[in-house]
Order: sequence, then C-alpha cells, then structure tokens
Amino acid sequence: MRTTKTFSIRFWADAQNANNNIALVYARLTVNQKRLSLSLKRRLPLDLWDAKSQRLRGNSSEAKEINQYFQEVRTRLFQIYQDLKFKNELITAQKIKSAYCGDNESSKTLIELINYHGNKIENTHAAGSIRNFVVTEGYIKKFMLADRKTSDVFLKQMDYKFICDFERFLHAYYPKGHKREMTHNTVMKHIQRLRKMVTLAYHLEWLDKDPFIRWKMTFEKKERDFLTTNELSNLETYDFPIERLERVRDLFLFSCYTGISYVDVKNLKPKHILEGMDGNNWIITHRQKTKTKVKVPLLDKAKLLLEKYENHPMALISETLFPILSNEKTNLYLKEIASAVGIRKNLTFHMARHTFATTVTLSNGVPIETVSKLLGHTKVATTQIYARVLEEKLSKDMIDLQKTLNAKDELKRE
Repeated sequence: MRTTKTFSIRFWADAQNANNNIALVYARLTVNQKRLSLSLKRRLPLDLWDAKSQRLRGNSSEAKEINQYFQEVRTRLFQIYQDLKFKNELITAQKIKSAYCGDNESSKTLIELINYHGNKIENTHAAGSIRNFVVTEGYIKKFMLADRKTSDVFLKQMDYKFICDFERFLHAYYPKGHKREMTHNTVMKHIQRLRKMVTLAYHLEWLDKDPFIRWKMTFEKKERDFLTTNELSNLETYDFPIERLERVRDLFLFSCYTGISYVDVKNLKPKHILEGMDGNNWIITHRQKTKTKVKVPLLDKAKLLLEKYENHPMALISETLFPILSNEKTNLYLKEIASAVGIRKNLTFHMARHTFATTVTLSNGVPIETVSKLLGHTKVATTQIYARVLEEKLSKDMIDLQKTLNAKDELKRE
C-alpha cells in the first residue's frame, strides 16, 4: 500500500489582477497532486518579483522584509505538515490551510453547516425542496434542545449514536396540527436530508469521517393509490352542478392523460404546445421539481380538455392553458369530487400521475422505459414506484402464456 505523501509550497503573484503594478501574493499548497491557494494578504511590486526564485529581487529593506516573511510562511506551513504526519492524521491541502489560518475544521458546528447548506441550495433547488430542508432543520434544532440541552454541537460530536437518538426523537415527536406521530418513511426522509448535509461537510473536509458510514436507510414499501379504469370512466362522465368542481375534475383528468404534475400543469402556457415530428401536438416543458425536460404527445381526451378551456376568462387573464386554483383548494375540492362520484379513496392531485403511469399507460402495454420518459424521470427505478401490475393484465398475461405453452405441446404431439 502506498503511504508516501507529496507536499510542496510555491509562492506566486497574481499579475492578472494587479493594480498599478502592485499584486497580491499567494502560497500554493500541493498535497498528493491536489492543490489550493492561500492568500498571504501581502502586496508586492511586480517589477521586482522573480517568479523563478519566488522572491523579490534586490537588497532593499522592503525586499528583505518580504523575503523573510516568505521564509517564515514556508517554515510554518511545513511545520504544520510535519505535525499532521507525526500524528498520523489525514493530510490534505485544505487541512494545512485551515490550520495555518486558525480555521480548524474541528471547530465547525452543525448550525454552521445548516447555514452553509442553506446558502448553497438557495439558487439550485426547487422551492419545495428548500421548504423540506427548512422543516428538517427545524427538527434538528428541536432535537438538540430537547435531547442534548444545547442549541448547537460541534460536527466532530456527531456519531452513530447521534443519528440513532435523532431517529428516536422523530418517531416520538408529534408535529403541530398532526393527529399522530410521523410515519416511518417521513422520519427516514428527514434523516436522509440530514445525511445530505453531513455528506457535504465531509466533502468540505469539515469532518474526518462520515458518521453515516454504517447507517442503513429503511423505507417501508407503500402501495400508492390510483384510479381504476372504471373509476376513471365514472369521474369523466359525472355531471357536476358546481363549476369549480367541474374545473378541478378536468384539471385532474388532464393530468391522468398526460402524467404532468399539478405545479407543471399550473405553469403550462400556449407556447408549451408544439407540433411534434409525428404531426401531432405535444407538450414540451421542464419539470419544476427536477428541471428535467418533458415531452408528452397529447392524447385525444387531453386535447378536448384544452379546447374546452381555450377561451376561459381566467385562463386568458393568467395566460395559461387552464384556470388554476391553489394546490390546497384543488386537493380540498378533490375530496368533494370523490364523495360525489363514489370513489372511496383519498383523492389527491398526485394520484393522477399514478393513474397515468398505471391505468392509462402500463396496463395498456406501454413499455416502462417510455412511461419513464413521459413522466420526466431520469431513472427507470423511479418509475417503478408508480408501476403496478393490475390483476386484469396479470390474468391476461397468464392466459396468453398458457396459450403459448399449449401451442408448444400441440407441436410436440404432432
């Protein structure tokens, strides 16, 4: 096993950003071919700088002072490297830099990590994902106050026991406004978000080892509801006396026949309807959640729904394809719709995506790879959450198999 560490220090002047021929000088640390720069917060005249010898030319008092300073920096950095080597610690350029600046990663705290992570994802994650992280962060803070009797802990104090205790806390916690404690899968999602933050700290070298290295996520398999062909037909043909219920029903049906989520349906505009290579109308947009491009050819039933709301006053005002209610009201009205139609399921808008994946596409022989593309998934494994083998299709497939086996037996007898 190779254990030899390579270490070098080189001083360089930032000529590119020089001002009036005066430039900042940096020390470049290289450990095992990985390098970073450390600002020495000193400026020097470029016309006296000798890049080859990494020092100022001449015998002036200024040159002697700066060259002496370089020697002191080099000695200090090398001493830090030797100390780490003597202690048999992990040696990285970042670790040497942190020790030199007095910014030792071992002093980083969990709240510092939470704040850093929050700033990092501010412009890269969807609003919903950021809200979820904020909720998790709130539970972490509640846990530290209740279990550790403190508002913060050093990252080096996070170990396997910390994770186990946090899981126990979450399982026993009753969120405000909820009738019962969190489900097991909800607890796992919060721990999963904590794990992402801790992994970031590990990559930033704020942690020497990952406390999650032996931790295993366990999710309970949940059967997700969808509408059967019968229920979908009843929903389509029901005559609603109230316009708002009819409108919400139509939005839900559009999602059933396109697989597009509520937030993406809400954002659909005429510019998102384009002619595809087959001459048919397609929806071409990006999922707000993952920024993944989605291309969905429009089925006839989806086209009829678009035509129905083409000149709706609310849609014209918002310049969207449909008049949209808030997500909360939409899901509230879906409960009324389910009661009126006689659907004994917890009807939510997201169930439309399950219905599209299961009842509309997969059960009619559409390959799962195609369904994955239509849903905007980057992995087929994600689509398998939605994929259900209906009893009707299961029966049909087994009957077809029996016919195939019978035909082979008949050939053998002949």
